[in-house]
Amino acid sequence: MAISKTKKSTKKGIGLKDDIRAFFYLSPWIIGFAVFQLYPLIASLFYSFTNLDLMNVPKFIGIKNYVDMFTKDPDFIISLKATIKYVLFAVPAKLVFALFIAVLLNMKIRAVNFFRTVYYIPSIMGGSVAVAILWKIMFAKDGIVNKFIAYVHIPSIDWLGSPNIAIYTLGLLVVWQFGSSMVLFLAGLKQIPNEFYEAGVVDGASRPRMFFSITLPMLTPILFFNLVMQMISAFQEFTSAFVVTNGGPLKSTYLYGMKLYTEGFSHFKMGYASALSWVLFAIIFVLTIIIFKTSDNWVYYEDGGKL
Repeated sequence: MAISKTKKSTKKGIGLKDDIRAFFYLSPWIIGFAVFQLYPLIASLFYSFTNLDLMNVPKFIGIKNYVDMFTKDPDFIISLKATIKYVLFAVPAKLVFALFIAVLLNMKIRAVNFFRTVYYIPSIMGGSVAVAILWKIMFAKDGIVNKFIAYVHIPSIDWLGSPNIAIYTLGLLVVWQFGSSMVLFLAGLKQIPNEFYEAGVVDGASRPRMFFSITLPMLTPILFFNLVMQMISAFQEFTSAFVVTNGGPLKSTYLYGMKLYTEGFSHFKMGYASALSWVLFAIIFVLTIIIFKTSDNWVYYEDGGKL
């Protein structure tokens, strides 16, 4: 009995040391998360119920910021409509284009690894200010895009000056950065058993039929992941609208991210900006839940499981 108790206490001691060692190695991440993510998250929720303006001591005002947002701030609705329009165009277009390129790069062609690298480069650049400035120059009235379409005898288009077109021009910038989604689709294509396609050939199925009956259903888990991630990212877009159009023309590209920036750093209404950020969080949260709830109807898993 004494020996068994000694062994148990020894194991407990070793287990405790392992836990302490593990906590020690995890502590930099835990501290970073608490300081740079958890604390700002809690603080912004508190400040959303105050009139914080960076000049005076914040005072608690209850839900006034939220009430004013929906009843007294026309720019809130304008920015929300512009953002929804932007998301509805940019996200589907990006996913369709990424899937199209992934299918092409999954074929057996020469120098395929080179092309995969080249197509991924725009995503490495990301939504940087330099890329946004380049986009602004390219789509200017006398930019390279209008020069090219003029060369093929197509009338010039006011890409950034027309309220009906500018939002889609910004969306094209996101579509161009399709590399991350493409890589995931490409990985999914590599996992589809070739036997499925062989069976399709035996049954006389055409390539389009096999794509919609085999490829697309097998890729739905990756499509689901890409949809959620790209939707979240699109709702938070800021750089392109700020640098390329500055919210114009006529606030047609005044995205929600710009509204947040304007209230917080131009008008110094940090309390109101915090409330705006939490409304954005609620919108993204609800849409994500809807996508998860509806995924059972269109996401296919080989084992028949559900999320």
